[in-house]
Amino acid sequence: MTDLFALLRSVDTPTVCNAIETVQGRRGFSGFTRGTMICTAPDDPPLVGYARTAQIAAIDPPTEQPETIRARRMAYYQYMAEAPAPSVAVIEDLDYPDCIGAYWGEINTTVHKGFGMAGALTNGVARDLGDLPEGFPVVAGSIGPSHGFVHVRALDVPVSVFGLTVTPGALIHADRHGAVVIPKEVVTGLAAGIAKLQKTERIVLDAARAPDFDFNRFEQAWEAFERART
Repeated sequence: MTDLFALLRSVDTPTVCNAIETVQGRRGFSGFTRGTMICTAPDDPPLVGYARTAQIAAIDPPTEQPETIRARRMAYYQYMAEAPAPSVAVIEDLDYPDCIGAYWGEINTTVHKGFGMAGALTNGVARDLGDLPEGFPVVAGSIGPSHGFVHVRALDVPVSVFGLTVTPGALIHADRHGAVVIPKEVVTGLAAGIAKLQKTERIVLDAARAPDFDFNRFEQAWEAFERART
């Protein structure tokens, strides 16, 4: 798996989506986010790891007793700290689409990075741009200035982020394009799928980059491409 994780960190999320279909031998894979997300470090390698999930809210103050809220917060941090590497924090903000609580600021990103996590995926808010630690990208729903009444509602539960359902332990790949859950059944064939996909795409790309490229060359390349692709 170490080699696979290194490979996954070297390719973007659209490549992974296409490679999954290559392994499955059909189109129609739908385990990815919808809509435009933001990435706090768009030029960093993708986030790759197993999901540690939680739900938060921030518009309204919590109604439970303070000791209950604090105990859940500490349980959350212990849960993240004990995540098997590589891991990604996947956080659903229950206030979506009206999220105001920037859970992912300088302090929280630094803490989660210190736990050894690869980054975070959320439909919620990030802030402190310019002060976030290097090597911990956050793929988020928006940027905002305030933390509101942010508090943890639940942890280790299925969550929804931009139309993508993520269960605890799911293998995540995310970058500035969004995120995808890699199905367990394709993991063993994914490296070969990526290699086949890249080889197939080069049929058109190499032709288009050639100095003598014209419509006839395109037509020949496209026919070969259609025969080879999923």
